[in-house]
Amino acid sequence: MNPSVSIIMGSTSDLPVMEKACKFLDEMQVPFEVNALSAHRTPDAVEEFAHGAQERGIKVIIAGAGMAAALPGVIAASTVLPVIGVPIKGMLDGLDAMLSIIQMPPGIPVATVGVNGAQNAAILAVEMLALSDKELATRLASYKNGLRAKIEKANKDLAEVKYNFKTN
Repeated sequence: MNPSVSIIMGSTSDLPVMEKACKFLDEMQVPFEVNALSAHRTPDAVEEFAHGAQERGIKVIIAGAGMAAALPGVIAASTVLPVIGVPIKGMLDGLDAMLSIIQMPPGIPVATVGVNGAQNAAILAVEMLALSDKELATRLASYKNGLRAKIEKANKDLAEVKYNFKTN
């Protein structure tokens, strides 16, 4: 089994956030790999990874980083694959990481999800892969239908909540 998604984090301290992406990809039966690489501490390894990712069969890269958050942009600068950045909450509630990831120069895009939004990054990656994989598209549609069903159930439950001036 060869990975089609690569999840990269700056260090293993990011795993509690990034594992949400792992769990979703696992649920969707998408082969993935997980590695720690640092744009600042292992720049050569990051560049080597990014240059070789497509040749190894990777189709989408999810990169999570906090603080200076250079990792997603450094990876995007060295590959033609789509990179999804996950800003990780740090010193400024993740705003510093988010701004570092979204402020990319023209020609080096990084799709960016919300702070600690690793699950949304995985969903976006699956949406990309599902464009050419009908079975995956079916699994994704089922997941999204489940989201709708949860809200429909929540509304039924809310209808049972009684207040004197509640009108629905």
